[in-house]
Order: sequence, then C-alpha cells, then structure tokens
Amino acid sequence: MKLRADQLSKHLSSPLLPVYLITGDEPLLAQETADAIRAAARDQGFIEREVLDADSGFNWGHLTAASQSMSLFGDRKILDLRLNGKLGKDGSQAVVDFCESAGDDTLLMISAGKLDRNALRGKWVKAIESKGALIQIWPIDRSQLPRWLQQRAQQIGLNIDRTGIALLAERVEGNLLAAAQELEKLRILVGDKAVSGDEVNALVASSARYDVFKLIDCVLQGQTTTALKMLAGLRTEGAEGIPMMGAITRELRTLHRCSQMLAQGAGIDRVLDSAGVWDKRKPLYKQTLTKIKERELASLLLLAQKIDLTFKGQQPGQPWELIDQLVCRLSGQKLAVNG
Repeated sequence: MKLRADQLSKHLSSPLLPVYLITGDEPLLAQETADAIRAAARDQGFIEREVLDADSGFNWGHLTAASQSMSLFGDRKILDLRLNGKLGKDGSQAVVDFCESAGDDTLLMISAGKLDRNALRGKWVKAIESKGALIQIWPIDRSQLPRWLQQRAQQIGLNIDRTGIALLAERVEGNLLAAAQELEKLRILVGDKAVSGDEVNALVASSARYDVFKLIDCVLQGQTTTALKMLAGLRTEGAEGIPMMGAITRELRTLHRCSQMLAQGAGIDRVLDSAGVWDKRKPLYKQTLTKIKERELASLLLLAQKIDLTFKGQQPGQPWELIDQLVCRLSGQKLAVNG
C-alpha cells in the first residue's frame, strides 16, 4: 500500500505491517516519520532493534541473516535499514525475499533518499507495497511553509502571530530542520508569552550565536569553557531562566532514566532507543553516560529543581551562579565556589 504522511498517525494505532519504505529528500520529515514508526513498534512489542547501513559495499546476506535470527531476549525485532545508494540486484532480491517470508516477529523499516521514477517501479518496491507500506516524503513548498510553521508552533505550545510566521518563513528559506529549531528556540526564550513579528526578528537574530540547544550539546561534549561562555551570552541577551532550565531539566531526566536502565544491565543501544534519543545525538549520550553515573545525575536533577525554585523566588540564592555549577558538573568538571 501507499501511505501518505498525514495518514500515518491513524495507521500506527493499528497492528503494524511487516515492512515500511520511507523515501524523500526532506530530512526532518523523514526522520520524524521513522521516529513515529519506531515508537509505535516499541509500543507493540518490537523491543530489540538492529541498524543496518547499506552502502555500496554492503553484504546483503546480513539482512537475510538478521531477519532469520532469533532475538536475544525473545522480543520482537526492528531491522532499521539505512539505504545509502542503489540496492543493486542482490539488494533487490534480499528485500523481495524478506517480503515473501515476512512474519510477525520482525519489522523491516527502510529509510532512503528520494527514489526516482524508475526505482519506484522496481520489483523490490512493488514487493514492499504488496506486503507493507511505501511512504513518500514530499517537501513543503514556499506557499505551504507558513501554514506548516503555524501548525508546528501550535504543537509545541508557541503563540506566534501571522507577521512573525511570515518573517520566520522568509528567514529559514524552506529549511524545515532550521525552522523547527528556530521555533523550539523561541519557545525556550519566551515561554508562554505571545510572540510578535518584531520579537521574531530580534530573537531569531540574537539567538543565532548562543542558544540553549547548542549549550546542551557543548555540555554533553565536555566543552566546559565554551558552554560557560554560551551561558554568559544567553544571560546577556536576556534569555529567561525558567524555560531555559526546563530544556536542561528534560535532558537531565532522559540521561538519568538511561543511566538507571544501564545500571540494571540493559545494553546502551537498546537503552537509547527506548528513551527515544535521536541517532545523531547518541554519541553525545554515550559519552556523557560513560563519565557520569546515576547518583551524580540524580544529584544534578535536585540542583536543577533548586535553580528553578530560585528563579521563581521560592528559594534564596543566585540562580545563574547555580547554573554555572550544573553546567560544569554535567560536562565532567568541578567548579570552585566560595563558601
């Protein structure tokens, strides 16, 4: 079957098909489509996941072997196949063979770039359409972008006026990943306030140098000095502490949950998949979870709670100085403090 992106949410509430092909050249929408399928699969018992990167030298026997092997823990399994180039004869046959023998215990999800018309007519694509679903990701054109931005803003609880949406659409020039990041930054910077066009113009420009998400990534990379400079920049630019701490605390909660699962003996890849960590951020999480253990992360969560109460005036202290401490500890350094 062919499945439109706007049909996906309803489809995923039903038992999943054995194979999905996601094709298109819009990275954000393709990534979120894959994330949605993986989340639905986990909810339906597909706990184990194996990633296969199919480049020009890929041995397609690995797909066959992976599809026939039993899960180590007896769970249902996702085969996450990243297609980097053309399948070729062997790859096409391997996918066809999988479709013909597909059972209930293994789900194959193939992520590819944009396939041309000839590729979409291929035997392997037809086999997927017969047993599973083909999901084509279409780009958002210039005329549709303001509506997409408005819907995205509503989804994350950001109140932004029509002028602000128009300015943002012009600024991101059709780059949906950049657009999504700018909306998230605005939500962090302004919280529940309504955002006007003038504020979009000022905040998007001023946050280009220092933003919360870059700060968090620097912290997880152990770049303490750079992170402290970014934090100072955010403070100078008037970033609101409470929503900023909300973003940092969410990251801490995810790290702490992962650390707890690791302490119980789960494998790191399985843990990160279960926590919904995006593939591009997994190296940051692995690095942090190696050097900072569960007890320290629990302590940092208590510190984050204290900072939030201090910003709200419900507890004495200097919140920005406390954030300096949190940033240093999370990046693996100790900050000398007086008293």
